[in-house]
Amino acid sequence: MFPLIVAHIFVLIIVASVAFHFWSPWWWTPVASNWGGMDDTILLTFWVTGAVFIAVCLFMAYCIWRYRYQKDRKAEYKPEDKKLEFHLTWLTTLGVIVMLAPGLVVWHKYVTVPEDALNVEVLAYQWGWKYRLPGEDDILGKTEIKFISDENPFGLNLKDPNGKDDILVDSGDLHLQIDKPVKFLLRSIDVLHNFYVPQFRGKMDMVPGHVTYYWLTPIRTGDFEVLCAEFCGTGHYAMRGRVIVDNEKNYNQWLAQQITFEKMLAQNKVDNKSLKLVKNIE
Repeated sequence: MFPLIVAHIFVLIIVASVAFHFWSPWWWTPVASNWGGMDDTILLTFWVTGAVFIAVCLFMAYCIWRYRYQKDRKAEYKPEDKKLEFHLTWLTTLGVIVMLAPGLVVWHKYVTVPEDALNVEVLAYQWGWKYRLPGEDDILGKTEIKFISDENPFGLNLKDPNGKDDILVDSGDLHLQIDKPVKFLLRSIDVLHNFYVPQFRGKMDMVPGHVTYYWLTPIRTGDFEVLCAEFCGTGHYAMRGRVIVDNEKNYNQWLAQQITFEKMLAQNKVDNKSLKLVKNIE
């Protein structure tokens, strides 16, 4: 009787696991980039591992019932079964290939950036985000950590003419154009961070002193939340922002309202002069 109960428990585990998978309250957010292949790869892994899980549980339930204890039954010692080992080897190899191959294809695409992708620098700090886009020359200026200051938050090299028309976004909100490939250049000025928009699927660690990257193409307009996916201190929970995907017209309108590095420097000089004048009057 006891073996029958245990066998039924294994069957109930299978039914409950499959039911939870299909009726789970937790599921992915709708994809908003070209990386829907990541979802397909994960689903494929679910199906392969799920099939193995069901097969193993059913096999265990069968063995518990089929080879239950009986007084007139004697066990047979069989340490090796080359035929069984052969089948297990090629089945396991096939399962690994089925799960691994699609992931390698997606990864190859993930690290192969299109030539027409727009470079967008993402600067992370405790606990917020800043963004930099190329100006009319379509080239981002060079940066160095030693140049970072309140007046120069990105650390742009003042001697590099390519940086003068760089567009600086200090509001925490980044706008992107739909169907336009974007390459994110990721920098951190303090600790480890991770730039993550769940609907975009892709993400990458931001390591101080290094520039990491990944790319994507937004495929639908909308307002999406930016999260830091790497614990970065006491304010980690509040390190949030927004990425807004616009059509071409709205994107160009937003872009025209942003300030360039050259204008920011000129504005800082005016502000500093005004501050000195106020202090002298006082």
